[in-house]
Amino acid sequence: MSQTAILFPGQGAQYVGMGVALAEKYASVQSLYDKAAQILGFNLLEICKNGPAERINATDISQPALFVASFAALHDLEQTEPEALAACAMTAGLSLGEYSALAFAGAIDFETGLKLVHLRGTVMQMASEKIPSTMASILLLDESTLEELVRQAQSKGLVRIANYLCPGNLVISGVIPAVQEVERLAQAAGGKTIRLSVAGAFHTSVMDPAMSPLSDALKKVGFVAPRIPVFSNVTGVPHSTPESISELLAKQVVEPVRWEACIRQMIALGVDKFYEVGPGRILAGLLKRIDRKLPCVNIAG
Repeated sequence: MSQTAILFPGQGAQYVGMGVALAEKYASVQSLYDKAAQILGFNLLEICKNGPAERINATDISQPALFVASFAALHDLEQTEPEALAACAMTAGLSLGEYSALAFAGAIDFETGLKLVHLRGTVMQMASEKIPSTMASILLLDESTLEELVRQAQSKGLVRIANYLCPGNLVISGVIPAVQEVERLAQAAGGKTIRLSVAGAFHTSVMDPAMSPLSDALKKVGFVAPRIPVFSNVTGVPHSTPESISELLAKQVVEPVRWEACIRQMIALGVDKFYEVGPGRILAGLLKRIDRKLPCVNIAG
């Protein structure tokens, strides 16, 4: 049976101007941004509209901005292709986007999700400022080759594969000297490296200081069973119980993202059409590297 899945972007998809056109088009989207301003205590739409890029790229701003922009895009999809939402059988989001997926699936409401991602962004920013660290995409190398290069570079400090995105596209994360060493080794092995514009080494133990306050907040949330399966970045399979959601979301900031596993499991379960709902086209590009035959419709935020 044909099935559709909705995917939500994570940090890195943000840009100045996202969500603005939809807020001007729909009064209901403007009301989302008004509600966000009340919850956050600052005018998120104004930052999205005017930037500067350095401000919207900051972790504590980009995470709530992407969350709201994704819901703006969801509203647009509801107006233009309501049948796509009705046919959605499962959902997932890349890192931060998992919160969008959970809210879309009804495990939490919009307000709770926004508060959580704002806290998440804030504590991750604070953790990043404690240790100079970074992330880099490593292209054109297979997983086993990169794992060996990472092992060799660990004499320079903490570094690990943090994002398993798709074949030939992996992301490393760690302290700067160790990341630089993996970049050097990867280039010598025929790989291509792209340093990411992030505050620090997400999905590693550098984020340990963020885990405790986020875990405390997550434990206070009354998650309910989502109406459709929501895939966990940590496990690559759907969340099994409401109780496990808070534990896995806390682990997510220090554990690798298993995005390719999530997508392959969805395909195995019968998904043959995807929608990328939110800013950017990153997820559609990753899907092409996993299965070029499957369509992915972008609904920009």
